[in-house]
Amino acid sequence: MAPEPTNLNTIDDLLKDVIQHLYAIQSSVHGYLGPETQQELVRKIKALTASLATLSRSAAALPVLVPPEIIAYVEEGRNPDIYTREFVELVQRGNAYVRGKSEALLGFRDALAEEVGAEWPECEGWVRGVVGGR
Repeated sequence: MAPEPTNLNTIDDLLKDVIQHLYAIQSSVHGYLGPETQQELVRKIKALTASLATLSRSAAALPVLVPPEIIAYVEEGRNPDIYTREFVELVQRGNAYVRGKSEALLGFRDALAEEVGAEWPECEGWVRGVVGGR
């Protein structure tokens, strides 16, 4: 039988299992009475280890949608929110630059169309067609 495809719901369930195992270990440690509860604590730690191994294998099958630049940024100990803010600011500057170029080209198109229409009146219809009937 083929393994079940991994999705975020599966990972969510596995994370809940890990949290449950951690809670069980916490309760066992809090109520630790010595050798008589040691085997129970060891059993719970082994269950946690198995649960973490399953989570690790399942999570590795998920597609990674995080850009490598962000992973490197976080590994350097930096805040990914700052990366996002800097990226948005960079995109906004780039958009403003392109918008300025576009507006300049539209102005040039209109000025050129006006000059061509004034110099060659026989081309006025063609110029209006190119400019869009303005």
